[in-house]
Amino acid sequence: MNVPAHPSPLLPALRGGLLALLAAALFGISTPLVQQFGAGMGAFSTAALLYAGAAAVGLLSRRGIDREARLQATDLPRLLAMAAFGAVIGPVALAWGLQHTSGTSASLMLTLEALFTAVLAWRQYRETMDGRVWSAMALLLAGGMVLVLDQGIRSGSVGAQLLGLLAVLVATAAWGVDNTLSRALAERDPGQVVLAKALLGVTATVLLAMLFGEPWPSAAAALALFAIGATGYGLSLRFYLLAQRAFGAARTGSVFAFAPFIGAAVAVALGDRSASGLMALGSGLMLAGVVLHLAESHGHEHTHEALAHEHAHRHDDGHHDHQHEPMPTDEHSHPHQHTAQRHAHAHVPDVHHTHRH
Repeated sequence: MNVPAHPSPLLPALRGGLLALLAAALFGISTPLVQQFGAGMGAFSTAALLYAGAAAVGLLSRRGIDREARLQATDLPRLLAMAAFGAVIGPVALAWGLQHTSGTSASLMLTLEALFTAVLAWRQYRETMDGRVWSAMALLLAGGMVLVLDQGIRSGSVGAQLLGLLAVLVATAAWGVDNTLSRALAERDPGQVVLAKALLGVTATVLLAMLFGEPWPSAAAALALFAIGATGYGLSLRFYLLAQRAFGAARTGSVFAFAPFIGAAVAVALGDRSASGLMALGSGLMLAGVVLHLAESHGHEHTHEALAHEHAHRHDDGHHDHQHEPMPTDEHSHPHQHTAQRHAHAHVPDVHHTHRH
């Protein structure tokens, strides 16, 4: 069925970009704070406290069944994999890396999470990757390579500083896998997703911390890490999932690359004096990649196949024309069907735009 093009924003990526930037800001601030308050602690116990805070946010932010789609029993394998990569491997590798390298360089290295996420999303979900997106990814990769070179020169050899940075690289790869896995759950209630992932992560890291006999922190440090986890991991993940819902995994990951610049700035404000010319060059390359990606606008005539699914939606977005009695005016969720249609408008790879190019 052919229908006329419907009104759409000039830059449809803007809403998703703003959500991703908010998630980035919260996570970016958390990185140097974890380094400060997690000093002297074990990596597993640090991760456990961070995700305990995230679980609290998930518990408090769940929405009603009429507003968001519920998690299903079939989602459990994906949630377990998300918890393994995103709530165990990622934060544990980051916590260890932060104890063996500077907070500024570690924060900037986290930008490479966007590269892993974009490539995996391109392979797994066939998300559109045009020349602009690939150029942004190339700039991010070049910036990361400059940071590795900077650490190698500083240490004079492949020493503890460089090993710490490589541990942060492992964390970025783990979170790239986590981001790709979470894309399939972006249409579920983000509060439920945050809660389930965080509880699984807490359980695993507490058991590992006990197994390895890691020291537990003072009450003040524990409270600080709990609060950091609530904002930098819980709220940040919630906004990240909403951004993925708005414009896909690859673009969310790319915009989220702004987080390290915030983290680096906070690290410097907290007294880190490891900045250098090479670090500034790496930062500039990465920032250019983020800016290039935010300006994306992609539109053409495309076909929507008939589809039945459930997710939060509105009736003024040009894709949901089914009828209610009475007709709701705000966002709501229920199982619904889409008839086949063909139209043209600017779009991003959200749940309704997974067509091939």
